[in-house]
Amino acid sequence: MAIDSDGTRPRVRGWDALGFACAIALQAVSAGAQPEEPAASPPVRTFEIAGYTIPAGERRQIQLQVSESFAGSSVDLDVVVANGAEEGPTLCLIAGIHGDELNGTEIVRSVLDQTDPAVLRGVLIGAPIVNLHGFRSRTRYLPDRRDLNRHFPGTSRGSSASRIAARLFDDVVRRCDYMVDFHTGSFHRVNLTQIRGDLEQKSVLELARFLGVGVVLHNPGRPGTLRRSATDAGVPTVLYESGEPLRLDPVQILHGVEHVQRLLSALEMIGPLPDAPEPAVYRSSSWVRVDHGGIFVPRVHLGESVEQDQVLATIFDPIGGERALLLAPRVGRIIGMAVPQVVIPGFAAFHLSWAGPGASAPIEDGAPPDDVDDTE
Repeated sequence: MAIDSDGTRPRVRGWDALGFACAIALQAVSAGAQPEEPAASPPVRTFEIAGYTIPAGERRQIQLQVSESFAGSSVDLDVVVANGAEEGPTLCLIAGIHGDELNGTEIVRSVLDQTDPAVLRGVLIGAPIVNLHGFRSRTRYLPDRRDLNRHFPGTSRGSSASRIAARLFDDVVRRCDYMVDFHTGSFHRVNLTQIRGDLEQKSVLELARFLGVGVVLHNPGRPGTLRRSATDAGVPTVLYESGEPLRLDPVQILHGVEHVQRLLSALEMIGPLPDAPEPAVYRSSSWVRVDHGGIFVPRVHLGESVEQDQVLATIFDPIGGERALLLAPRVGRIIGMAVPQVVIPGFAAFHLSWAGPGASAPIEDGAPPDDVDDTE
C-alpha cells in the first residue's frame, strides 16, 4: 500500500476498507494466528428441588403429592421456592404440621409474599400448610388420629403420617441449611412467643438468637419430631411457638414476620437490620397441674415472672364458691398456660420455665406432658 508524503497510511473507506481488513486477516492466518473466540457467558445459577428447576431471581410454587383423599384425589403439599439472584444459604420455613395451628401458616405466607428474589441472596423455601388433611378439618391430627410430628424423618413404606413425613424430609428438609418450624399452643392453651431448640449445639443457639425473640428455651425435642430429626441430620432447626390454635393473631403474626426478617438479615440473605437484644435463655421447664376439679380461673398473665408459692389460679366449685388455690411450686416464668375452662385433677394449667435445673418441682425431662404436647 502506498504511503503518503507525510509518512502516514492513507485513510481507507468503503470497499477499500473492506479489502484492507481482508488483507490483515489473511496475513494473520498465514502467520498461524487463531481468531479470538467470544467470551463464554456465565452459566445461569439454578436451584434443583424435588425434580423442579428454579432459575436465579425467580419464585416458583411447586406441588409434592404426599397422600390421597378418601375419594382417591391427590393431596398435594404446596411449597414456594424463592431462588435469589445471588449465592447464599438456603433457609426453610415450615408451618401447619398440626392442622389447627394457624399463626405460623400466615407468618410463612407473609414472609414469602414480601421477599423479592431479585434482591435475595440464597434460597428461601416455605411450606405454609404441611398437614393439609388436618387443616381442612380444623384439627391437629391426620385422619387416622396420628400426630404427624411424631413420625420424622419418616419412611415411604410406613403409615400415612410416616409417608408424608418422608416426602417432606427427603425432598425439602435435606435441601436446607437452616430451618424454622412454626407452632402454637394446643388444646385450649396459649404459648408466649418463644424459641425452642437444642441449645447445646452452637449452630442452633445462633439460629435462635438471630430471630430476635425474647424467650429461648433449651429443649432438643423428642425423637420423631421435625426439629429433632432435622438437627440430627445436620440441618440446624428451631421451633417457633406463638399463640393458640384455631386463631389468627394479627399482632403475633406481625412480630413473627419481623423475627424472620431479622433472621434473613443475620444470615446476610437480605440487607442489614438493627441487632435484636439478647434473649432470656431458660434451661428447664415443667407443667404445673391442678389437684381439684372445677372452674379454672387464672390469676397471673402469660409471660409473667412468678415467685414460689404465688397464687397462679383459683379453682371454683361450679355450684358453690372457691374450692382451691393453685400455687407456683418454684420461681419461674409463665411461657404457656390454659385459657379459663373447666378442669379435672391432673389438668396441665401453666407451663413454667426457669434458668437452670432445680428440685422444687418435678421435671418431665424437659418435655411436655402427653396431653399437652405443645412443644412440637
